[in-house]
This record gives sequence, structure tokens and C-alpha cells, in this order.
Amino acid sequence: MITEGQIVLFRFPQTDQQTGKFRPALIIRKLPMYYNDWLVCMISSHVEKEILEFDEIITKNDPDFMGSGLKVPSLIRIGKLAVVSEHIFIGKIGQVDNLRLSRVKRKLSQWILAS
Repeated sequence: MITEGQIVLFRFPQTDQQTGKFRPALIIRKLPMYYNDWLVCMISSHVEKEILEFDEIITKNDPDFMGSGLKVPSLIRIGKLAVVSEHIFIGKIGQVDNLRLSRVKRKLSQWILAS
């Protein structure tokens, strides 16, 4: 069963429609319909590409790092979003805490609502 805050693996789609690589992604929210579609954002190990005040870095010093299933410090790329069907997830590797998930959602909604 998929839940918000989980980290899953799947082939994340590329913006140029080329075949994507297997990547971790953070489950943000289930879409409000009878399909099993989820809003997710990509996670990258390239923390140096952080967009300040927007992306979210998770490091080995963070309390939820161990439970995340990530192997190295990683960047939750809030601007790299996709809506995907649950059936394409390869597996679940971990979970972030509710505080981090709330922070990601807040950053995303503030960005969308900005004028």
C-alpha cells in the first residue's frame, strides 16, 4: 500500500520524453479520483543542484535519514514533479517524517500560489 511520505523507486520520466532512469521519488499526494495516480517529486543525489529556499536536502544527520532508505545525502527536487500510476512503482525503500513532508508540501504550494 502506498502512502504519502514514502520513498519509492521507478523510472522517472524525462522532460524531453526520453526514457528516464530508475530513481527514488517522494510520494506527495494521491490524486482525487478513482484511478490510483500519485503526485511524486524526484530525488537526486546531486545536492549541489539545490535551488535555495525551494528544494529540500536530506542528510545523514537528519533524524529521518535512516528511515528514508536513501544511501547518500539527497535532494528532494520539488520542481521535478510527475503524476504516475501506482502500478509503475518498482518498490518502496523508506519514508520521510511528517515534518519534512509538510515542509515539502508547503514549499510547493507557496511556489504555485506566488504571483
